[in-house]
Amino acid sequence: MDLTIWQYQFRIIMLGDSTVGKSSLLKRYTEDLFLDTINQTVGVDFYVHFLEVEPGIRVKMQFWDTAGQERFRSVTRSYYRNSVGGLLVFDITNRASFDHIKDWHDEVCERVQPHKVIFTLVGQKCDREAHKERAVSRAEAEKLAAQLGMPYVEASAKTGHNARECFELLTRRIYQGLLSGEVELLDGWDGVKCSAPQGLHLQRPSITQTSTSPKNQRKCCG
Repeated sequence: MDLTIWQYQFRIIMLGDSTVGKSSLLKRYTEDLFLDTINQTVGVDFYVHFLEVEPGIRVKMQFWDTAGQERFRSVTRSYYRNSVGGLLVFDITNRASFDHIKDWHDEVCERVQPHKVIFTLVGQKCDREAHKERAVSRAEAEKLAAQLGMPYVEASAKTGHNARECFELLTRRIYQGLLSGEVELLDGWDGVKCSAPQGLHLQRPSITQTSTSPKNQRKCCG
């Protein structure tokens, strides 16, 4: 497969407290590996993966894996504005990491205007439910996701359960957002890039045009 060929590039940021398993989930998806011990992210790490969202339409996904520790927040915040997607990750055995999800979501939404960020909520380490370690129920996680206007997926980097699904669900939602007009291609913004917009058969002919309408300025997150 020629890795230089893609029609879209989406920049996606990983968000959530330290030790919830963001890096492990990314490594499982991009390399199909799980390490029992993994170094904590310092600042931001970078991964690339590809997905064919429909026949002939290939997306290059740039993943920015942010550190969850407060001392790195000034660094990670600089990546919010140029991201079109966000994976909000918490540990289902760690109540505090779930309670902080809305803070992560609000922080991004405050900084991305007038751009649009598409989110998916992920409950990580679901394999530990078998050991009766769950601290956050699926029902309350689904309720929060509904309140924030995003889907919810439970995943395990250790077993690989739903590791692929959570990333690909988000990527396909971003692509559908492009087709519907929810997400705009804007000059000078790195959240979405298109390799050859004139050659794409898209539903909206104005997809490559910069939009400054009040509607697009108001909407920021979903």
